[in-house]
Amino acid sequence: MINFGEFAPDQPALDNAANLDAKNVIPALKGYRSFKSLGALSGAATADIVGIYAGKNDAAATALYAGDSTKLYKFAAGDSSLGDLSKSGGYTSSLAWRFAQFGETLLATNFNDNIQNSEVASATAFADLGGSPPKAKFICIVRDQVMLGYTNDGSDGIKPYRLWWSGINSATSWTSGTALSDYQDVADAGEMMGLVGGEYAIALFEKSIVRGTFVGAPLVYQFDRLTSEKGASVSGSVASVGSQMVFFLSDDGFYMLRGNELSAIGAEKINKWFFNRFKISHKENMISSVDPINQNVIWAFPSTSSADGSNDEILIYNYNLNRWSYAEQGCTALAQAMTAGYTLEQLDNISSSIDGLPASLDNPIYKGGTFFFAGALDKKIQSFTGTTKDALLETGEFSVAPGRRSIVNNVIPYISVLDGQIPTTTIAVGSRSRQTDQPVFTGSSSINESGYAPVRSHGAFHRIRINITGDWDTALGVDVDIKQSGLR
Repeated sequence: MINFGEFAPDQPALDNAANLDAKNVIPALKGYRSFKSLGALSGAATADIVGIYAGKNDAAATALYAGDSTKLYKFAAGDSSLGDLSKSGGYTSSLAWRFAQFGETLLATNFNDNIQNSEVASATAFADLGGSPPKAKFICIVRDQVMLGYTNDGSDGIKPYRLWWSGINSATSWTSGTALSDYQDVADAGEMMGLVGGEYAIALFEKSIVRGTFVGAPLVYQFDRLTSEKGASVSGSVASVGSQMVFFLSDDGFYMLRGNELSAIGAEKINKWFFNRFKISHKENMISSVDPINQNVIWAFPSTSSADGSNDEILIYNYNLNRWSYAEQGCTALAQAMTAGYTLEQLDNISSSIDGLPASLDNPIYKGGTFFFAGALDKKIQSFTGTTKDALLETGEFSVAPGRRSIVNNVIPYISVLDGQIPTTTIAVGSRSRQTDQPVFTGSSSINESGYAPVRSHGAFHRIRINITGDWDTALGVDVDIKQSGLR
Protein backbone atom coordinates (compact mmCIF):
# COMPACT_ATOMS: atom_id res chain seq x y z
CA MET A 1 0.00 0.00 0.00
CA ILE A 2 1.11 3.56 -0.75
CA ASN A 3 0.37 5.40 2.47
CA PHE A 4 -0.90 8.95 2.46
CA GLY A 5 2.15 10.65 3.95
CA GLU A 6 2.55 14.03 5.55
CA PHE A 7 1.66 17.06 3.47
CA ALA A 8 4.97 18.49 2.26
CA PRO A 9 4.42 20.29 -1.06
CA ASP A 10 7.82 22.03 -0.79
CA GLN A 11 9.54 18.68 -1.44
CA PRO A 12 10.21 17.33 -4.98
CA ALA A 13 7.46 15.08 -6.33
CA LEU A 14 9.67 12.08 -7.21
CA ASP A 15 10.26 9.38 -4.58
CA ASN A 16 8.41 11.56 -2.13
CA ALA A 17 6.85 9.67 0.77
CA ALA A 18 4.91 12.84 1.56
CA ASN A 19 1.66 13.99 -0.02
CA LEU A 20 1.67 16.64 -2.71
CA ASP A 21 -1.84 17.73 -1.76
CA ALA A 22 -4.03 17.37 1.35
CA LYS A 23 -7.06 19.62 0.96
CA ASN A 24 -10.09 19.69 3.25
CA VAL A 25 -8.63 17.07 5.58
CA ILE A 26 -7.09 16.92 9.08
CA PRO A 27 -3.73 15.20 9.79
CA ALA A 28 -3.93 11.81 11.50
CA LEU A 29 -1.28 9.40 12.76
CA LYS A 30 -1.94 7.30 9.67
CA GLY A 31 -3.39 9.20 6.74
CA TYR A 32 -5.98 11.96 7.11
CA ARG A 33 -9.40 12.47 8.67
CA SER A 34 -12.35 14.29 7.18
CA PHE A 35 -12.80 18.03 7.73
CA LYS A 36 -16.20 19.53 8.52
CA SER A 37 -17.29 22.98 7.47
CA LEU A 38 -18.64 25.65 9.79
CA GLY A 39 -22.23 25.39 11.00
CA ALA A 40 -24.03 28.39 12.52
CA LEU A 41 -24.87 28.35 16.24
CA SER A 42 -25.91 31.95 16.85
CA GLY A 43 -27.94 34.67 15.28
CA ALA A 44 -26.19 37.45 13.43
CA ALA A 45 -24.19 40.31 14.88
CA THR A 46 -24.30 43.79 13.36
CA ALA A 47 -20.98 43.31 11.56
CA ASP A 48 -18.37 40.60 11.07
CA ILE A 49 -17.40 38.98 14.36
CA VAL A 50 -13.71 39.64 15.11
CA GLY A 51 -13.39 38.10 18.56
CA ILE A 52 -14.88 35.18 20.52
CA TYR A 53 -14.37 34.17 24.14
CA ALA A 54 -15.85 31.58 26.51
CA GLY A 55 -15.85 32.32 30.24
CA LYS A 56 -16.80 30.37 33.37
CA ASN A 57 -17.52 31.82 36.80
CA ASP A 58 -16.84 30.31 40.24
CA ALA A 59 -20.23 28.59 40.19
CA ALA A 60 -19.25 26.81 36.92
CA ALA A 61 -21.76 28.81 34.88
CA THR A 62 -20.46 29.29 31.34
CA ALA A 63 -21.02 32.13 28.91
CA LEU A 64 -20.00 32.74 25.32
CA TYR A 65 -19.06 36.25 24.17
CA ALA A 66 -18.32 37.84 20.81
CA GLY A 67 -17.36 41.24 19.49
CA ASP A 68 -17.57 43.12 16.20
CA SER A 69 -16.40 46.57 15.19
CA THR A 70 -19.08 48.41 17.19
CA LYS A 71 -20.51 46.03 19.81
CA LEU A 72 -19.80 43.35 22.41
CA TYR A 73 -22.29 40.49 22.71
CA LYS A 74 -23.27 37.61 24.96
CA PHE A 75 -24.74 34.49 23.37
CA ALA A 76 -28.19 33.42 24.65
CA ALA A 77 -29.00 29.73 24.26
CA GLY A 78 -32.68 30.49 24.88
CA ASP A 79 -33.12 32.03 21.45
CA SER A 80 -29.59 31.73 19.95
CA SER A 81 -29.37 35.51 19.78
CA LEU A 82 -26.34 37.65 20.42
CA GLY A 83 -27.44 40.04 23.16
CA ASP A 84 -25.85 43.48 23.01
CA LEU A 85 -23.86 44.13 26.21
CA SER A 86 -21.92 47.09 24.84
CA LYS A 87 -21.31 50.16 26.92
CA SER A 88 -23.40 53.19 26.07
CA GLY A 89 -22.35 54.54 22.70
CA GLY A 90 -20.68 51.32 21.59
CA TYR A 91 -17.23 51.12 20.06
CA THR A 92 -15.29 52.22 16.99
CA SER A 93 -12.54 49.88 15.88
CA SER A 94 -11.54 47.85 12.85
CA LEU A 95 -9.16 45.73 14.94
CA ALA A 96 -9.81 42.38 16.57
CA TRP A 97 -11.15 42.07 20.10
CA ARG A 98 -8.86 40.22 22.51
CA PHE A 99 -10.20 38.84 25.79
CA ALA A 100 -8.84 37.67 29.14
CA GLN A 101 -10.48 36.51 32.37
CA PHE A 102 -9.16 37.72 35.74
CA GLY A 103 -11.05 35.97 38.52
CA GLU A 104 -14.70 36.55 37.63
CA THR A 105 -13.92 39.70 35.65
CA LEU A 106 -13.97 39.46 31.86
CA LEU A 107 -11.66 41.94 30.14
CA ALA A 108 -11.79 42.94 26.48
CA THR A 109 -9.58 45.23 24.42
CA ASN A 110 -9.47 46.40 20.80
CA PHE A 111 -6.78 49.12 21.16
CA ASN A 112 -8.97 51.95 19.87
CA ASP A 113 -11.38 51.94 22.83
CA ASN A 114 -10.81 51.86 26.58
CA ILE A 115 -10.37 48.39 28.03
CA GLN A 116 -13.80 46.93 28.82
CA ASN A 117 -14.87 44.75 31.73
CA SER A 118 -17.93 42.81 32.82
CA GLU A 119 -18.78 40.09 35.32
CA VAL A 120 -18.39 36.67 33.70
CA ALA A 121 -21.63 34.77 33.00
CA SER A 122 -23.81 37.68 34.08
CA ALA A 123 -26.12 40.01 32.22
CA THR A 124 -24.00 42.99 33.22
CA ALA A 125 -23.18 45.35 30.38
CA PHE A 126 -19.55 46.11 29.65
CA ALA A 127 -18.01 49.30 30.98
CA ASP A 128 -14.62 51.01 30.98
CA LEU A 129 -12.20 49.26 33.31
CA GLY A 130 -11.43 51.27 36.44
CA GLY A 131 -7.99 52.50 37.40
CA SER A 132 -7.33 54.31 34.09
CA PRO A 133 -5.32 51.57 32.38
CA PRO A 134 -3.76 52.39 29.01
CA LYS A 135 -5.43 51.27 25.83
CA ALA A 136 -3.76 48.15 24.46
CA LYS A 137 -3.70 45.78 21.49
CA PHE A 138 -2.81 42.74 23.58
CA ILE A 139 -3.96 41.46 26.95
CA CYS A 140 -3.21 38.37 29.03
CA ILE A 141 -3.03 37.15 32.63
CA VAL A 142 0.40 36.41 34.11
CA ARG A 143 0.14 34.74 37.52
CA ASP A 144 -1.85 37.26 39.63
CA GLN A 145 -1.62 40.28 37.33
CA VAL A 146 -3.16 41.60 34.14
CA MET A 147 -0.54 42.37 31.49
CA LEU A 148 -0.98 44.61 28.47
CA GLY A 149 1.13 44.99 25.35
CA TYR A 150 1.40 47.63 22.59
CA THR A 151 -0.09 50.40 24.73
CA ASN A 152 -1.44 53.92 24.41
CA ASP A 153 -1.86 55.81 27.68
CA GLY A 154 -2.73 59.14 26.07
CA SER A 155 -0.10 61.34 27.72
CA ASP A 156 2.84 59.22 26.58
CA GLY A 157 1.28 58.22 23.26
CA ILE A 158 1.40 54.91 21.42
CA LYS A 159 4.19 52.60 22.55
CA PRO A 160 4.26 49.50 20.29
CA TYR A 161 7.16 48.07 22.33
CA ARG A 162 5.74 48.58 25.84
CA LEU A 163 4.55 45.97 28.37
CA TRP A 164 2.40 47.27 31.23
CA TRP A 165 1.07 45.21 34.13
CA SER A 166 -1.49 45.84 36.85
CA GLY A 167 -1.04 45.80 40.59
CA ILE A 168 -0.87 42.42 42.27
CA ASN A 169 -4.26 40.68 42.56
CA SER A 170 -6.00 43.67 41.00
CA ALA A 171 -7.35 44.45 37.55
CA THR A 172 -7.94 48.12 38.44
CA SER A 173 -4.56 49.18 39.85
CA TRP A 174 -2.51 50.78 37.06
CA THR A 175 -0.39 53.47 38.74
CA SER A 176 3.26 52.75 38.00
CA GLY A 177 5.16 52.03 41.21
CA THR A 178 2.03 51.20 43.22
CA ALA A 179 1.10 47.66 44.34
CA LEU A 180 3.75 46.21 41.96
CA SER A 181 2.17 47.83 38.87
CA ASP A 182 4.74 49.08 36.38
CA TYR A 183 5.78 48.99 32.73
CA GLN A 184 8.80 48.00 30.65
CA ASP A 185 9.88 49.17 27.21
CA VAL A 186 11.68 46.59 25.08
CA ALA A 187 14.18 48.41 22.89
CA ASP A 188 15.33 47.46 19.39
CA ALA A 189 12.76 44.69 19.00
CA GLY A 190 10.28 46.36 16.65
CA GLU A 191 6.52 46.35 17.14
CA MET A 192 4.87 43.84 19.43
CA MET A 193 3.03 41.14 17.47
CA GLY A 194 1.66 38.97 20.26
CA LEU A 195 1.47 38.44 24.01
CA VAL A 196 0.95 35.11 25.79
CA GLY A 197 0.29 34.71 29.51
CA GLY A 198 0.48 31.95 32.08
CA GLU A 199 3.14 31.29 34.72
CA TYR A 200 5.31 33.72 32.78
CA ALA A 201 4.80 36.09 29.83
CA ILE A 202 5.98 35.55 26.27
CA ALA A 203 6.06 38.76 24.22
CA LEU A 204 6.63 38.38 20.49
CA PHE A 205 8.06 41.34 18.59
CA GLU A 206 9.04 41.77 14.96
CA LYS A 207 12.73 41.16 15.69
CA SER A 208 12.82 39.41 19.03
CA ILE A 209 11.02 37.12 21.50
CA VAL A 210 11.09 38.08 25.19
CA ARG A 211 10.14 36.13 28.29
CA GLY A 212 8.94 37.99 31.38
CA THR A 213 9.31 36.17 34.71
CA PHE A 214 7.84 37.50 37.96
CA VAL A 215 10.63 38.17 40.50
CA GLY A 216 8.91 40.56 42.92
CA ALA A 217 9.98 44.01 44.08
CA PRO A 218 11.80 46.07 43.04
CA LEU A 219 12.05 44.78 39.43
CA VAL A 220 8.69 42.95 39.54
CA TYR A 221 9.46 41.21 36.21
CA GLN A 222 12.75 40.07 34.76
CA PHE A 223 12.77 40.19 30.96
CA ASP A 224 15.07 37.86 29.03
CA ARG A 225 15.45 37.76 25.25
CA LEU A 226 15.00 34.21 24.05
CA THR A 227 16.13 35.24 20.59
CA SER A 228 17.13 38.45 18.85
CA GLU A 229 17.29 36.78 15.44
CA LYS A 230 13.67 35.79 14.96
CA GLY A 231 10.27 37.36 15.56
CA ALA A 232 6.65 37.27 14.46
CA SER A 233 5.76 39.03 11.22
CA VAL A 234 1.95 38.87 11.49
CA SER A 235 0.14 39.58 14.77
CA GLY A 236 -2.80 37.34 13.90
CA SER A 237 -0.47 34.36 13.45
CA VAL A 238 0.39 34.04 17.16
CA ALA A 239 -1.35 31.11 18.89
CA SER A 240 -0.42 29.18 21.99
CA VAL A 241 -0.97 26.28 24.34
CA GLY A 242 -0.39 28.29 27.50
CA SER A 243 3.09 29.79 27.59
CA GLN A 244 4.71 26.38 27.04
CA MET A 245 4.03 26.14 23.30
CA VAL A 246 3.76 29.27 21.17
CA PHE A 247 3.27 29.20 17.39
CA PHE A 248 3.79 32.07 14.96
CA LEU A 249 4.62 33.09 11.41
CA SER A 250 7.98 34.77 10.84
CA ASP A 251 9.42 36.33 7.69
CA ASP A 252 10.75 32.95 6.56
CA GLY A 253 8.00 30.61 7.72
CA PHE A 254 6.23 28.98 10.65
CA TYR A 255 7.86 28.38 14.04
CA MET A 256 7.08 26.81 17.39
CA LEU A 257 8.60 28.07 20.64
CA ARG A 258 8.64 25.30 23.24
CA GLY A 259 10.30 26.44 26.44
CA ASN A 260 13.61 27.86 25.22
CA GLU A 261 13.68 25.82 22.02
CA LEU A 262 12.67 27.37 18.71
CA SER A 263 11.67 24.88 15.97
CA ALA A 264 11.16 25.68 12.28
CA ILE A 265 8.01 23.58 11.86
CA GLY A 266 7.28 24.70 8.30
CA ALA A 267 10.80 24.49 6.83
CA GLU A 268 11.13 22.21 3.77
CA LYS A 269 7.46 21.30 4.17
CA ILE A 270 4.93 24.07 3.57
CA ASN A 271 6.66 27.46 3.89
CA LYS A 272 7.24 28.03 0.16
CA TRP A 273 3.80 26.67 -0.68
CA PHE A 274 2.21 28.99 1.89
CA PHE A 275 4.00 32.18 0.86
CA ASN A 276 3.10 31.51 -2.79
CA ARG A 277 -0.53 31.21 -1.65
CA PHE A 278 -0.71 33.96 1.00
CA LYS A 279 -2.22 37.31 -0.03
CA ILE A 280 0.28 39.23 2.05
CA SER A 281 -1.21 42.61 1.13
CA HIS A 282 -4.09 41.66 3.47
CA LYS A 283 -2.03 39.95 6.16
CA GLU A 284 -3.88 41.92 8.86
CA ASN A 285 -6.87 39.60 8.31
CA MET A 286 -4.94 36.49 9.36
CA ILE A 287 -6.21 34.89 12.58
CA SER A 288 -5.21 31.82 14.58
CA SER A 289 -6.06 29.67 17.57
CA VAL A 290 -5.35 26.23 19.02
CA ASP A 291 -7.81 23.33 19.08
CA PRO A 292 -6.42 21.41 22.10
CA ILE A 293 -8.83 18.48 21.78
CA ASN A 294 -7.44 17.57 18.35
CA GLN A 295 -3.96 19.05 19.05
CA ASN A 296 -4.21 21.30 16.01
CA VAL A 297 -3.08 24.87 15.44
CA ILE A 298 -5.41 26.61 13.00
CA TRP A 299 -4.49 29.63 10.89
CA ALA A 300 -7.16 31.30 8.74
CA PHE A 301 -5.69 33.48 6.02
CA PRO A 302 -6.51 35.23 2.73
CA SER A 303 -5.24 33.33 -0.28
CA THR A 304 -4.33 34.86 -3.61
CA SER A 305 -7.76 33.69 -4.81
CA SER A 306 -9.53 35.97 -2.33
CA ALA A 307 -10.78 38.92 -4.36
CA ASP A 308 -11.40 41.21 -1.37
CA GLY A 309 -8.59 39.93 0.88
CA SER A 310 -10.89 38.19 3.34
CA ASN A 311 -9.84 34.86 4.82
CA ASP A 312 -10.81 32.00 2.53
CA GLU A 313 -8.44 29.19 3.54
CA ILE A 314 -7.32 27.46 6.73
CA LEU A 315 -3.89 25.98 7.43
CA ILE A 316 -3.81 23.11 9.95
CA TYR A 317 -0.80 21.88 11.95
CA ASN A 318 -0.94 18.96 14.38
CA TYR A 319 1.77 19.73 16.94
CA ASN A 320 1.93 16.18 18.31
CA LEU A 321 2.27 14.54 14.89
CA ASN A 322 4.23 17.36 13.23
CA ARG A 323 1.95 17.09 10.19
CA TRP A 324 0.12 19.63 8.05
CA SER A 325 -2.99 19.97 5.90
CA TYR A 326 -5.27 22.78 4.73
CA ALA A 327 -8.91 23.52 3.94
CA GLU A 328 -10.97 25.91 1.87
CA GLN A 329 -12.98 27.68 4.55
CA GLY A 330 -13.76 31.33 5.21
CA CYS A 331 -13.51 32.59 8.79
CA THR A 332 -13.35 35.95 10.62
CA ALA A 333 -12.57 34.69 14.15
CA LEU A 334 -11.28 31.52 15.82
CA ALA A 335 -11.43 30.55 19.48
CA GLN A 336 -11.69 27.82 22.08
CA ALA A 337 -15.25 27.96 23.32
CA MET A 338 -17.74 26.32 25.66
CA THR A 339 -21.40 25.82 24.97
CA ALA A 340 -24.40 27.02 26.86
CA GLY A 341 -26.90 24.24 27.54
CA TYR A 342 -29.82 23.62 25.17
CA THR A 343 -33.19 22.04 25.76
CA LEU A 344 -34.73 20.10 22.88
CA GLU A 345 -37.17 22.97 22.31
CA GLN A 346 -34.35 25.53 22.19
CA LEU A 347 -32.76 23.70 19.27
CA ASP A 348 -35.56 25.17 17.16
CA ASN A 349 -33.81 28.51 17.60
CA ILE A 350 -30.83 27.17 15.67
CA SER A 351 -32.85 25.42 12.96
CA SER A 352 -36.48 24.44 12.51
CA SER A 353 -35.26 21.28 10.77
CA ILE A 354 -33.15 18.50 12.26
CA ASP A 355 -31.29 18.34 8.96
CA GLY A 356 -30.42 22.03 9.33
CA LEU A 357 -28.70 21.68 12.71
CA PRO A 358 -24.92 22.25 12.69
CA ALA A 359 -24.32 18.82 14.31
CA SER A 360 -26.20 15.60 15.03
CA LEU A 361 -28.51 15.51 18.07
CA ASP A 362 -26.10 13.30 20.04
CA ASN A 363 -23.22 15.76 19.56
CA PRO A 364 -21.92 17.09 22.93
CA ILE A 365 -21.98 20.62 21.52
CA TYR A 366 -25.58 20.92 22.77
CA LYS A 367 -24.58 20.11 26.36
CA GLY A 368 -23.79 23.11 28.54
CA GLY A 369 -20.13 23.67 29.42
CA THR A 370 -18.88 21.36 26.67
CA PHE A 371 -15.71 22.48 24.92
CA PHE A 372 -15.82 23.06 21.19
CA PHE A 373 -13.63 24.81 18.68
CA ALA A 374 -15.42 27.89 17.38
CA GLY A 375 -15.21 30.05 14.31
CA ALA A 376 -17.13 33.01 12.99
CA LEU A 377 -18.61 33.54 9.54
CA ASP A 378 -21.50 35.56 8.12
CA LYS A 379 -21.59 37.59 11.38
CA LYS A 380 -22.45 34.44 13.38
CA ILE A 381 -20.68 32.23 15.92
CA GLN A 382 -20.19 28.85 14.30
CA SER A 383 -18.72 25.42 15.07
CA PHE A 384 -16.72 23.07 12.89
CA THR A 385 -19.52 20.50 12.91
CA GLY A 386 -21.17 21.24 9.57
CA THR A 387 -21.13 19.13 6.43
CA THR A 388 -18.05 17.13 5.48
CA LYS A 389 -16.12 19.05 2.86
CA ASP A 390 -15.03 17.41 -0.38
CA ALA A 391 -11.47 16.16 0.13
CA LEU A 392 -8.54 15.94 -2.27
CA LEU A 393 -5.41 13.87 -1.59
CA GLU A 394 -2.47 13.40 -3.93
CA THR A 395 0.46 11.06 -3.36
CA GLY A 396 4.07 11.69 -4.16
CA GLU A 397 5.46 10.36 -7.44
CA PHE A 398 6.73 6.79 -7.88
CA SER A 399 8.22 4.59 -10.61
CA VAL A 400 8.66 0.85 -11.15
CA ALA A 401 12.38 0.98 -12.01
CA PRO A 402 14.85 3.60 -13.26
CA GLY A 403 14.42 4.23 -16.98
CA ARG A 404 11.41 1.90 -17.27
CA ARG A 405 7.94 2.81 -18.44
CA SER A 406 4.92 1.29 -16.79
CA ILE A 407 1.13 1.12 -16.98
CA VAL A 408 -1.19 1.77 -14.06
CA ASN A 409 -4.37 -0.27 -14.58
CA ASN A 410 -6.27 -0.19 -11.28
CA VAL A 411 -6.20 1.71 -7.99
CA ILE A 412 -7.69 0.51 -4.69
CA PRO A 413 -8.34 3.23 -2.08
CA TYR A 414 -8.41 2.47 1.65
CA ILE A 415 -10.99 4.67 3.37
CA SER A 416 -12.68 3.89 6.69
CA VAL A 417 -16.25 5.10 7.10
CA LEU A 418 -18.67 5.78 9.94
CA ASP A 419 -22.14 4.26 10.45
CA GLY A 420 -21.99 2.42 7.16
CA GLN A 421 -22.10 5.61 5.09
CA ILE A 422 -20.39 5.17 1.75
CA PRO A 423 -18.69 8.27 0.32
CA THR A 424 -18.31 8.89 -3.39
CA THR A 425 -14.68 8.27 -4.27
CA THR A 426 -13.00 8.93 -7.61
CA ILE A 427 -9.42 8.29 -8.70
CA ALA A 428 -7.20 9.93 -11.30
CA VAL A 429 -3.62 9.01 -12.17
CA GLY A 430 -1.07 11.58 -13.25
CA SER A 431 1.81 10.24 -15.35
CA ARG A 432 4.81 11.60 -17.24
CA SER A 433 7.71 10.09 -19.16
CA ARG A 434 10.37 12.59 -18.06
CA GLN A 435 10.86 14.71 -14.98
CA THR A 436 10.94 17.76 -17.24
CA ASP A 437 7.39 17.00 -18.45
CA GLN A 438 4.19 18.06 -16.76
CA PRO A 439 2.11 15.14 -15.46
CA VAL A 440 -1.01 14.36 -17.50
CA PHE A 441 -3.96 13.09 -15.48
CA THR A 442 -6.50 10.55 -16.60
CA GLY A 443 -10.19 11.24 -16.27
CA SER A 444 -11.70 10.53 -12.86
CA SER A 445 -12.66 6.89 -12.39
CA SER A 446 -15.24 5.77 -9.83
CA ILE A 447 -14.88 2.80 -7.51
CA ASN A 448 -16.62 -0.27 -8.94
CA GLU A 449 -18.38 -3.08 -7.06
CA SER A 450 -15.07 -4.93 -6.68
CA GLY A 451 -13.64 -2.01 -4.70
CA TYR A 452 -11.17 -0.60 -7.21
CA ALA A 453 -11.08 2.18 -9.78
CA PRO A 454 -10.17 1.01 -13.32
CA VAL A 455 -7.70 3.40 -14.93
CA ARG A 456 -5.11 3.22 -17.67
CA SER A 457 -2.13 5.53 -17.56
CA HIS A 458 1.27 5.16 -19.29
CA GLY A 459 4.54 6.74 -18.23
CA ALA A 460 7.73 6.36 -16.24
CA PHE A 461 6.50 8.32 -13.22
CA HIS A 462 3.05 8.21 -11.63
CA ARG A 463 1.07 9.88 -8.84
CA ILE A 464 -2.41 9.14 -7.54
CA ARG A 465 -5.09 11.76 -6.95
CA ILE A 466 -8.17 10.85 -4.93
CA ASN A 467 -11.35 12.88 -4.44
CA ILE A 468 -13.78 11.98 -1.63
CA THR A 469 -17.31 13.38 -1.36
CA GLY A 470 -19.72 12.60 1.46
CA ASP A 471 -19.21 11.42 5.04
CA TRP A 472 -16.12 9.38 5.88
CA ASP A 473 -13.62 8.95 8.71
CA THR A 474 -10.00 8.23 7.71
CA ALA A 475 -8.18 7.89 4.39
CA LEU A 476 -5.13 5.64 4.79
CA GLY A 477 -3.67 5.18 1.29
CA VAL A 478 -3.99 3.28 -1.98
CA ASP A 479 -2.84 0.09 -3.64
CA VAL A 480 -1.79 0.29 -7.29
CA ASP A 481 -1.96 -2.38 -10.00
CA ILE A 482 1.07 -1.42 -12.08
CA LYS A 483 2.94 -3.33 -14.79
CA GLN A 484 6.33 -2.63 -16.31
CA SER A 485 6.13 -1.97 -20.04
CA GLY A 486 9.73 -1.52 -21.17
CA LEU A 487 12.32 1.17 -21.72
CA ARG A 488 11.49 4.78 -22.57
